[in-house]
Amino acid sequence: MKYIEFEALAWEMWDEIPDEYKEGVDGLVIRREALPHAALPDVYTLGECHTEPYPSEVGGPDTTRSVVVLYYGSFWRLSRLDDEFDWEAELWETITHELQHHLESLASEDALEEMDYAADENFKRLEGEPFDPFFYRSGEKQAPGVFRVENHFFIEVPVSAASEAPLSVEFSWQARPYRVPVPRDPGDICFVEVDGGVPDSAPGVINVVVIRRQGALAGLARWLSRRPAEVRQWTARAESVA
Repeated sequence: MKYIEFEALAWEMWDEIPDEYKEGVDGLVIRREALPHAALPDVYTLGECHTEPYPSEVGGPDTTRSVVVLYYGSFWRLSRLDDEFDWEAELWETITHELQHHLESLASEDALEEMDYAADENFKRLEGEPFDPFFYRSGEKQAPGVFRVENHFFIEVPVSAASEAPLSVEFSWQARPYRVPVPRDPGDICFVEVDGGVPDSAPGVINVVVIRRQGALAGLARWLSRRPAEVRQWTARAESVA
């Protein structure tokens, strides 16, 4: 898609969004350049929400102003990396995503920033880069011990550090029990990606996070903070538990 087409489509989408969702937003800025990630290759920022609060005892659209910025170059570069890149879908998602940043700024919420952090750390994990082993807890909590980061689901399964490493662990998915094998040496934290064995209707990638605990999970987090965690990654097929 050429820049002139991108610009016209962006403004068309912008005009479709009701004004109440843009209250406090001073406008849309479309830039030609790309904004690459400072450290991760082939990762680009598609858009940003630049927010500036003004001193006031009462927060709201009159005291919190934002500008939504789109980077055409980032869209173009990602389209060169993916033949199935959907310009319209990505553009709409980016605009609405940045508007959500603004709305959460009005409400003094930081949930979306935490989601961005979790997604960034998960990308590092998938690329073999160093990452925060508890990043997924900044994602969307689905249930106790179950978190979602984009299309990845993380299910925590704590095991005792005092006993020998288990050969498999059990987890629940959509109210059904499953078992998945784990490596003989799971380290402190082991991410087991479930490759098959659950219904094909599963809405994303299931990761069982096996944590060798010292007392409570909070205690393990404090313990791990004093030294690098031994993190393992594993792929295995699950089986239903009758």
